[in-house]
Amino acid sequence: MQGRSVLVTGASRGIGLEIARKFQTEGDRVVGTYRTKAPDEKFLAVSCDVTSTEDVDRVFAEAEEAHGPVEVLVANAGITDDQLLLRMTRESFTNVLETNLTGSFNVAKRAIKGMMRARSGRIIFISSAVALRGESGQANYAASKAGLIGFARSLAREVGPRGITVNVVAPGLTETDMSGALTDEQRERLLQQIPVGRLAQPQEIADVVHFVAGQGYINGEVIHVDGGAAMGH
Repeated sequence: MQGRSVLVTGASRGIGLEIARKFQTEGDRVVGTYRTKAPDEKFLAVSCDVTSTEDVDRVFAEAEEAHGPVEVLVANAGITDDQLLLRMTRESFTNVLETNLTGSFNVAKRAIKGMMRARSGRIIFISSAVALRGESGQANYAASKAGLIGFARSLAREVGPRGITVNVVAPGLTETDMSGALTDEQRERLLQQIPVGRLAQPQEIADVVHFVAGQGYINGEVIHVDGGAAMGH
């Protein structure tokens, strides 16, 4: 079989969809997960709730049967539930951490089993510029995405000697359904915080993820793709 076996979580739309498309276009064998609606794409789409270890095991089993052991994992699945802290419920806080951080733990733990045997692998977590600079009303989201950085760097030290690299790509505000829901006032305020003066395109994030997945000596790094929004952090 040609190309690598690649698993992208949260691949039904936005950044995750573009990442899956990028690997597919470059000749890799891709499985992309979704929660509610399967994307109409050329890659194999499988439903998965990353907070469920049973779901995660099933998805990896399907990926392994179709394409062989997963060689590249892109942990992209995530949610938001924005509220100012005084209004944020404990459930809102823990739900976001459960999906964004614990969900990434679930898929990474399952992926490294095969990667350790192969003594090779690439794991890439999708974080956010918000993890570095913070954002009002996103304490839960920022905490979950910042947690990915510590998790990734610790894991990079554990599995690096086995030929497995672990890195983080941290996008800034990107043209997706999420940014499309912003009011004109919110959009303008956020644009003023981005030195290049525009939002990222999902393809720009996908290009960086694909590049990092092709490198064997980048490890434990946080690669910012945010137009300079989080520079200095």
